Amino acid sequence: MNSRVVLLAVGVLVLALGIGFMVYEQDNSAPVTTIPAGPESQTSPVNPAEASVKDMALGNPMAQVQVVEYASFTCPHCASFHNNAFKPLKESYIDTGKIRFVFREVYFDQFGLVASMIGRCSGDSADYFNFVDKVFGQQQEWMASRDGNIILNELVKLGKSVGLNDEQLQACLGDEAKSERLINWYQQNAKADGIRSTPSFVVNGKLMSNMSFEEFSKVLDKELGL
Repeated sequence: MNSRVVLLAVGVLVLALGIGFMVYEQDNSAPVTTIPAGPESQTSPVNPAEASVKDMALGNPMAQVQVVEYASFTCPHCASFHNNAFKPLKESYIDTGKIRFVFREVYFDQFGLVASMIGRCSGDSADYFNFVDKVFGQQQEWMASRDGNIILNELVKLGKSVGLNDEQLQACLGDEAKSERLINWYQQNAKADGIRSTPSFVVNGKLMSNMSFEEFSKVLDKELGL
């Protein structure tokens, strides 16, 4: 990776660490369950100033069922969901137009933020979800090192694997104003929707925790009246 990209990325990390994080990740030893929790969620940013942050979405925008996932790129349970439950969910409910699926990042750490900034580089939803698939699919590999520079290099390699070049990466990772907007956007949405762990899902305003495809299917079929 270009050394300048490393320096820019490190600058983003410093910014992230200086702001702090408010959501708590699930215990990695906890079983995967579905637990409806709390009152109906708002599922929308509370501050119009953060409206420039684009929701990354798939599926039918006019669908009667709206699903919002809150996930961290460094969360093992999030990777497990995407590597297992998400594919049949996409095939059965998203690609068929039954639901609209929104993916919202949660930033537990600086690497999750950097991954988000790389994924959002092109601004295209298809590119973004391609990157998400690779990040979760190879999470164990790129998170294996305790060396921050190595992890950064691995994330940049994943960015390049979806078509980004050094110039784009430099611009994305050097945009401190965007990184601050992303953190504020995440914090506002997480607070509005009562997010305390990842992955969490807001299904038509109802907050739910991690679940298998079979469990998710039952929830969605009920919302769809099937």
